[in-house]
Amino acid sequence: MPAELQVSLSDSGHDSSDASVTESLAIARWCASHGWPVHPLAPGRKTPASNCAACQERQHNREACVCRSAGRWCHGFHAATLDMARIAQWWGTRPHMGVGVSCGPANLIIIDVDAHATLPPARDKLLPGISIAPDIDISAMTTGFHTLAVLAALKGQPSPADDDSTLRVRTPSGGLHIWYRATDSRRWQCSTGSGPTRALAWQVDVRAHGGYIIAPGTKTTAGAYLPVGTTRTPAPLPNWLALELERTNHLPAPHIPAPRPVPARARQAVVAAGGGRDRATKALATVLAEVAACAAIPTGAGFSEKLNRAAYTIGGLTAAGHLTEQDAEQALLETAALARPGQERHCLQIIRSGMSAGTRRPLTPGSRP
Repeated sequence: MPAELQVSLSDSGHDSSDASVTESLAIARWCASHGWPVHPLAPGRKTPASNCAACQERQHNREACVCRSAGRWCHGFHAATLDMARIAQWWGTRPHMGVGVSCGPANLIIIDVDAHATLPPARDKLLPGISIAPDIDISAMTTGFHTLAVLAALKGQPSPADDDSTLRVRTPSGGLHIWYRATDSRRWQCSTGSGPTRALAWQVDVRAHGGYIIAPGTKTTAGAYLPVGTTRTPAPLPNWLALELERTNHLPAPHIPAPRPVPARARQAVVAAGGGRDRATKALATVLAEVAACAAIPTGAGFSEKLNRAAYTIGGLTAAGHLTEQDAEQALLETAALARPGQERHCLQIIRSGMSAGTRRPLTPGSRP
């Protein structure tokens, strides 16, 4: 166990000196004791432990999966837990697995600063939405530490990288994870520093809802994630930084458009099939509206997952005789094109895969897929 975590672990009531307690198990318990749900990472890697064989199938429906309720770690951060018995089960017998923390349920916002020294991009890509005058030399801004420091200076604030009031974790590549906790119920969203629609600064990523972070003390083949300084708890997200995250689109769209009507082709197909028309139409409207609503959110809306779920449901309706396969596929394509124009080939692959899985389970209108 890294020396930086020894005090914290002993303070939390876990004896890290017990030979039966592995480093990974101790770290997982320590995180859970802080209210941060944890999930296993593949040994020596930064990615979640692999799914079971059934969950690895392309047409697998994660929403209907029983693995989490059965105590398996399939689906990464979605399976994160605070259950100490399950934590002991996962890491007690597999001590080489790393520890990930699911940021959303933990109420965490992590500022992930990269230190990949390289030539900066065009000046309008360094700080999204902030103009940098042509006479300012940007050649020295080669890492996320530089862009974050400039952003903070423009707001009259010290850089979060120097914030010793909060938990900071040095990464094996020389980057830094700066841990903060949310001060309200808003669902802050993840981003990458080069994202086209949501980004805080070049080489500065954000981990929040829909993402995970590697727990301090975790070791990978590249090295260990080591806490900096003595602070071991996240401070509240600074107000100025919350305003910057809001300005750079790190909150969900405030308004979701009203559900679009079921495409005419789909309505005609249901009527032609006869029987259960109202319920079948309602089922179609529900799943297609979820897909159509993604039009308001260019990225991070879970579009592929929602389209797959709609295809799975409609495949079940098709198998039960409520509409034809051709009309069902066309209805899905029409709706997908509204939400993601220009991605027809990708959408068709998802639709056919989802429908293929759904047709193996005929769906009675009104039942759950």
